[in-house]
Amino acid sequence: MSARLPSIPSSRTLQHLAGLLAGHRRRIGSRRRRLTRGRQALLVLAHLRCGDTPQPPAGGTPDARLAAGFRIGIATVCRSIREAVDLLAPLAPTLEQAMGTARSKAYVILDGTLLLTDRIAADRPYYSGKKKHHGMNVQVLADPAGRLIRASHALPGAAHDPTAARTHDIPAALAADSIKCWADKAYQGAGPALRVPLRGRNLRGRRRRHDRDHAEIRSLGERAMAVLKGRRLLRKLRCSTTRVTAIVRAVVAP
Repeated sequence: MSARLPSIPSSRTLQHLAGLLAGHRRRIGSRRRRLTRGRQALLVLAHLRCGDTPQPPAGGTPDARLAAGFRIGIATVCRSIREAVDLLAPLAPTLEQAMGTARSKAYVILDGTLLLTDRIAADRPYYSGKKKHHGMNVQVLADPAGRLIRASHALPGAAHDPTAARTHDIPAALAADSIKCWADKAYQGAGPALRVPLRGRNLRGRRRRHDRDHAEIRSLGERAMAVLKGRRLLRKLRCSTTRVTAIVRAVVAP
């Protein structure tokens, strides 16, 4: 039974990646390959958008196999994906570029998310006590409309959100440019630029309204999270943790 290819992405995105691949092939003097640049671009976008993998977990349907869908070997699929991801990742916004975007906004929203991985229980650095799962911590900046501005490098899931934010110099960069930033209570003490809910229980009056308004503003950042995790690939990563940052940056690259 023939395998079915995944849904075709937009022609603009496909042509953009195909152009990057064409330039890369010229630079390295690549010989003729099993896949044209257009077919390689389609394969990689299927991987990044749909979460299709060269070897899905047990019970996966045959039509989910990229190798079968494109009628090439698994090794060729892996090489093609890695090559394209490494071309896309450097195009993702840097912290400096993100701050340039943030300066034009009334404020930004900072939140952290755990990208689940298939790490085993022995890998303690990747275990998040909050989420009770192994994963990688990614810090996300969003604008007031909930649009994704930047996704940070991935850190082991055991890192708490304020620690991860400081590791990436996000609070310092926000403070240096006097950018207002809304964040949840986990970021207490992370930096002067971060506005967090008030401490304590049973808040009343103005303090209670403050926290309610704060939560309404901060909730818009969930839209950026939805965009990021809308990619099935990022809902459960089955790759080496050393590749997670490159994959995340490739996904958010313009």
